[in-house]
Amino acid sequence: MKYEILKLLARNARFTSEEIATMLDITAAEVESNIKELEKDGLLKGYKAVIDWEKMDGAYVSAIIELNVVPKAGLGFEEVAKKIMAFREVESVYLMSGVYDLNVVVKGKTLRDVAAFVAKELATIDSVTSTTTHFVMRRYKELDVELISTEEDNRGQIWV
Repeated sequence: MKYEILKLLARNARFTSEEIATMLDITAAEVESNIKELEKDGLLKGYKAVIDWEKMDGAYVSAIIELNVVPKAGLGFEEVAKKIMAFREVESVYLMSGVYDLNVVVKGKTLRDVAAFVAKELATIDSVTSTTTHFVMRRYKELDVELISTEEDNRGQIWV
């Protein structure tokens, strides 16, 4: 039951207990009890809105940073990951398989802000040996939410 509740909340965190109860054929009290347990056990970490910032005047720049890191003996990548997570510019940190070690998603007000953050903060961390920055040019889908409709996709149009 908890798994089904999590799937529904992942799809839409605004579902009410009553709506979830109806979909799963249980009571709203059971839903609320399960949600409290999931929060207490640390399985349900939070509720976030997916915002299309490009439609706001306060648009921001996102970048995906690939980091190569020398892990600390006995600590692995945890120490450097915790340092990186502490920066307000950082949205996500992932340990990766493949060519680089950590994938860091950051945001800033401008391209210059993000570049300065990478140069002054990330690249200067002791165990970081190299960085590669990829700026996000357009977001089409984020956290399973489509940010553009097919009507907005103008790639096939010729402008004169």
